[in-house]
Amino acid sequence: MTLLLTGFAPFGGETLNPSWEAVRRLDGECLGDLPVVAAQLPTEFGTALRVLDELLERHRPTLVVAVGQAGGRAELSLERIAINVDDARIPDNAGRQPIDEPVVAGGPAAYFSTLPIKAMTRVLRDAGIPAAVSQTAGTFVCNHVFYGLQHRLQGSGVRGGFIHIPYLPAQAAAQPGAPSMALETLIAGLRLALTCAATTQADLREGGGQLD
Repeated sequence: MTLLLTGFAPFGGETLNPSWEAVRRLDGECLGDLPVVAAQLPTEFGTALRVLDELLERHRPTLVVAVGQAGGRAELSLERIAINVDDARIPDNAGRQPIDEPVVAGGPAAYFSTLPIKAMTRVLRDAGIPAAVSQTAGTFVCNHVFYGLQHRLQGSGVRGGFIHIPYLPAQAAAQPGAPSMALETLIAGLRLALTCAATTQADLREGGGQLD
């Protein structure tokens, strides 16, 4: 009975990744009666899923949430959909840059998160933390892991999903105009969202879509 929580290694020339900086500080906490096990995934196509497989085998979690950096976003993004495509705008940390390749050959076009993403969004907003349901996790390693995770959890009864978080202020300072969120706020937001995920079975039914 554990909550497996993952973040990513820095990539794209960055020296840190807010997903790992936030996730590692929740390691060992108990959220909704589930002890948290935090682990870092490499920002590499293929290798990230092999590491994820090892973590799933070792910890046999009840709940799995992957967290990643989404530079340019100003809020915590509760991802709804993982799509079966790798289409990298930049190389990963191993120099790989797949274009229009499937995450899982022969797999379905997409998987939906099995987290209560609207309830999680509501809890965050009620606490004054910017949050929204997101309809795209991109096509880089974040979506690669999100899709691979949901594929692996099919039929297991284990729930899983993905959360994108903004830059840290130190990162945004090097990219004028880019939004950011303080590490303390990110940690508090993840704590609230994960506790909701661990304790909520039926999601809220309220508007969370986008117009464009």
